[in-house]
Amino acid sequence: MVGFKNRYMLMEVFLDPDKDLLGEGTPIILTQFNLSKAIKESIVVNFGECGLGSSLGSFQVKYENPITKLCIVRSSREEHRQVWSAMTLVRSIGNCPVVFNLLDISGCIRACKDTALKCETERLKQSSKSLSEEETRLKNRCLDKLKLLEN
Repeated sequence: MVGFKNRYMLMEVFLDPDKDLLGEGTPIILTQFNLSKAIKESIVVNFGECGLGSSLGSFQVKYENPITKLCIVRSSREEHRQVWSAMTLVRSIGNCPVVFNLLDISGCIRACKDTALKCETERLKQSSKSLSEEETRLKNRCLDKLKLLEN
């Protein structure tokens, strides 16, 4: 019996620092819901409803970190190029302009998780001096969540 083949994409999200506001001065917070909604909307615009239906079978935002702006997205092996291209065509989340950058693509979650841990620790070492106590707690929570991430 063959398992369902997935691809895991480690993406970096660049937010426009000048327009990091949603309307009334509220900074945008990356969540799994915001990311998946923006990607799904991009799939509909660029590939139509049929493209959305074919890619929704295994599409899921598995992990996101609002501090380092990294996320892991799962999609089926057959549709991963469509999801990848739709992510690169996303121009905004809410009213905030964004750009997605692919850092790694893998066939298993463990390899993607290991790469994400390396990126996370490297980035958090660089920014650990400027983090507040609340951000430090959030950072530790996100790292714990990433370490526990499984299929």
